[in-house]
Formats: sequence, C-alpha cells, structure tokens
Amino acid sequence: MTRIAILASGSGSNAESIMKAFENSNIIQISLVISNNSNAGVLARADKFNVPNVVINSAQAKEGLLLQALLNSGADYIVLAGYMKLIPKSIIAAFEKKILNIHPALLPKFGGKGMYGENVHKAVAEAKEKESGITIHFVNNNYDEGAILFQKRVALSSLDSYKEIGAKVLKLEHEFSPQIIEKTILNAAH
Repeated sequence: MTRIAILASGSGSNAESIMKAFENSNIIQISLVISNNSNAGVLARADKFNVPNVVINSAQAKEGLLLQALLNSGADYIVLAGYMKLIPKSIIAAFEKKILNIHPALLPKFGGKGMYGENVHKAVAEAKEKESGITIHFVNNNYDEGAILFQKRVALSSLDSYKEIGAKVLKLEHEFSPQIIEKTILNAAH
C-alpha cells in the first residue's frame, strides 16, 4: 500500500476529490492531511473521510515539524493540493521525485512566486488567453519549475471572468488529479 500525505491551505475541494478517489483503494491510502491554516476547510473534509490531519504553520515547518509529521505518517508521496507555502529543501531532499503539485494553469505560463489560486486565474483573464488548464508536476526547489507529468487544456471565452476560468480549471483538477497521482505511483513501482 502506497501512502500519500496531502498538503492544502484552503477549502480542500481538490483534496476531497483525491480522498474520495482512494477511499476504498487497495493500492493507495491517504495517510495524512496537513494544512498551514487552522481555518482551512480541508481539515473538515479530512475528518469526513477519517483521515488524520494536523495544522503546521510556517515557523513550525522551518523547525522540522512538517518533515517529522510526514515521516511519522509513513507517507511515500506528498501531493500539494492548493498548498500556499514553499516546500522546505529538507522535505524535497527526503521525498525526491515523490512530491506532486497540482497547478491551476498551463506551465510554464502563469507560474512562480505569487501565482496560486485566484491570482493565476486573474492573470490568465488579463492576458486574454484563449485556453487555460492544469499542470501536474514534480516539485523541486523553485516554484512551479519541476518536471511536468501531465497537462490538460480547457478552452476559454473572451467573456469568461476569472471566477469562470477558475471553475473550469477546478473541474479539470477534480477529474484528472486522482488519475495522474495513481498513474505516477504505479509507473514508479515498475
């Protein structure tokens, strides 16, 4: 059984789609949900699926508590599902090629520091892009620069607001994130 820890900062709808997909899996188990935000909706979603969850703020993460929690959970992989903090280098080293990020745009466009959530969708709308989508990639020491595993595109209308763009992209995240996580884990096992 491969164990996954999910890191999320917000409502957790994407984390929920992942927890739901693997709820009865014989291959993958969600072992822990970690948030840096004690008010994050993802914590209640984790409770709903009986997944242990913990809040670790940035200062605690720097002290090594984040790495300790991941190791204690037995996590083999980490999935970032709307996690708004840079992952410490110690964790990237301990989980090399085992940290996946779900980014709400088509990298390399609209990536980097500050490019998350609504910021991404506002930038896409302002640039009058004809398409957006999701990118699932490995995490390295630089924001949104790790090797790309998967991209899925969605057409945009010039009339789409940033909220409508966000809704279209979120639908892709919910549909494809569990599939790509499972495929990545199965491919690594062979």
